[in-house]
Amino acid sequence: MLILAILVLGLFAGWIAQLILGGARQIDWAQSLIAGLAGSFVGGLIGSLIAGDGIRFRPSGIIGSIVGALIVLAIWNAIRRSQSQKQQAASPKSRSGRRR
Repeated sequence: MLILAILVLGLFAGWIAQLILGGARQIDWAQSLIAGLAGSFVGGLIGSLIAGDGIRFRPSGIIGSIVGALIVLAIWNAIRRSQSQKQQAASPKSRSGRRR
């Protein structure tokens, strides 16, 4: 039951983070789950420990999970953008419309 709660919380945190960062674009549920779980680990654990809750299910952990998922998704999107820019720069440009 605990594992199911962790998965649902991670999916929720990732979904909220995608809504905040991505706006109206299509939701990628696999990315939401991965970012939410990573964000829950990073942000939730740090948030709970800073708030003095220990490792328990508390509102500070949920907020920390969403903040952690935002950080993970922002890094993920930055890496994805830089990779696509490198691929575009490496591809040969078409010379249509130029006269020789």
